[in-house]
Amino acid sequence: MLGPVTDAHRFDEARLARYLAEHGLPGAERGLRVLQFQGGQSNPTFRVEAGDDAYVLRKKPPGTLLPSAHMVEREYRVMAALARTDVPVPTMRLLCEDASVIGTTFYVMDFLDGRIPGEPSLDDGYSPEERAAVWDSMNDAMARLHNADIAAIGLGDFGKPANYLGRQIDRWSRQFEASKTDPMPDMDRLIAWLKEREPPADEVAIAHGDFRLPNLMLHPSEPKVIAILDWELSTLGHPLADLAYNCMPYRMPYDEKALKGMVGLDLASRGIPAEADYIAAYCRRTGRDGIPDLPYFQAFSFFRLAAICQGVYARGLAGNASSLDALEVGAKAPRLAEIGWEIARGA
Repeated sequence: MLGPVTDAHRFDEARLARYLAEHGLPGAERGLRVLQFQGGQSNPTFRVEAGDDAYVLRKKPPGTLLPSAHMVEREYRVMAALARTDVPVPTMRLLCEDASVIGTTFYVMDFLDGRIPGEPSLDDGYSPEERAAVWDSMNDAMARLHNADIAAIGLGDFGKPANYLGRQIDRWSRQFEASKTDPMPDMDRLIAWLKEREPPADEVAIAHGDFRLPNLMLHPSEPKVIAILDWELSTLGHPLADLAYNCMPYRMPYDEKALKGMVGLDLASRGIPAEADYIAAYCRRTGRDGIPDLPYFQAFSFFRLAAICQGVYARGLAGNASSLDALEVGAKAPRLAEIGWEIARGA
């Protein structure tokens, strides 16, 4: 959804226009019209209209930021590198790390005409056949990403290849404690459970970190993915962390609308694959025989998303979140921790 730029994220549009024109962005010399996307929770995102051309600008939010968060520089780098592969990504135009232009680091990429799915259940406007095709295309896009040759595209130093899960657990535990506002005993138990166990063996691929339908763009009329978006959490990491995160809707209730899950739905009648079939398709595309440690990855995914949502909630209380519904999104953290702890207890 597009709307006027909110007060918290307003910047000097004339200064931006001059900068973009100086750096050769087509259309910028004719001035800009800027609108803000609502719905993203981390890095503020804008549609920039320059003459007959349209672009997307993503920037760091204002205010004091948590350590290592909001790294738009990394988003730009990974998408620019993946443009040389068969992974669907937008065309990158420029990265600006000069905070004097609009107040924070930002990048610009081409605007793509397409659809952003709102929920994994694809309730509105999709036939069962289209839902099946969308889910299969999502599965294919994720497999293509994890099959990408890291060294060949210059991303061999995009992250530390060893102990991804351990480092992620440490990082998000710290982020959670830094943004904690109320007691959350299920989260405390889940963190302890993850830290007490030996994580699955390392594998190294480009891990997107937030691979889900609302971060994909579909073709305007066809049920296929044309771009993977929102790469802020990407790094070199364990591909199965992406898979488990992508499968979280299979573990979240449909009747709790804030969670956007699918538990309680007749998936077959809707055309959505069962979780086992979806995982089997991914395994075929990535040359796997199976995933014996799936519960660990599932518990980890709920822990990490709970930590992310708590950070959104803290930014909402501080008044510098990038979306108007930040408090509502952040309120999901205790429920996510509860589900994650249920998975851990049953593992």
